[in-house]
Amino acid sequence: MNYNETKIRVRYGETDQMGVVYHANYAHYFEVGRTEWLRQFEMTYKSMEEDGIMLPVISLTINYKNSARYDDVLKVRTQLKKMPTASIEFEYELLNESGNLLATGYTKLAFIDMKQNRPTRCPKYLLDKLQN
Repeated sequence: MNYNETKIRVRYGETDQMGVVYHANYAHYFEVGRTEWLRQFEMTYKSMEEDGIMLPVISLTINYKNSARYDDVLKVRTQLKKMPTASIEFEYELLNESGNLLATGYTKLAFIDMKQNRPTRCPKYLLDKLQN
C-alpha cells in the first residue's frame, strides 16, 4: 500500500523537564505524517476543505515503545492500511535516528460532507490518484 516517510526534529517545547517528548505530541507527529502522505498526491487538507470535504479523526491508537527526546530527528512512516471508502485508515511507525522503534499508531478518519455535516464516500479524485 501507499506509504510516506517524513522527518521531524523534536523541539524543546514538545518535551518535559527531563527532555522526554510529552506523550500527546506523538499524535501531532502522526498528523504531520498524514499531511505529508497527502502531499505526495498533490493534495492538502485545505484543498479538500475547499472542495467541501473534512477529515476528522474518529479513532486514534498509540503504542509507546521507547522515549523520543529533545533534538532527536524522528522518522514518521505513514502507510495507508486499505483503500478508503467513507473512511481512511493509516498505520504509523515512529523511529529515531538510530532506527529504534519509538511508537506505533493507527488512525481512522471519516470523510465528511461539510454542507450536510454527514459522512460521504472518499472523493473520486483521491481514489484515482491511489490507483495510479
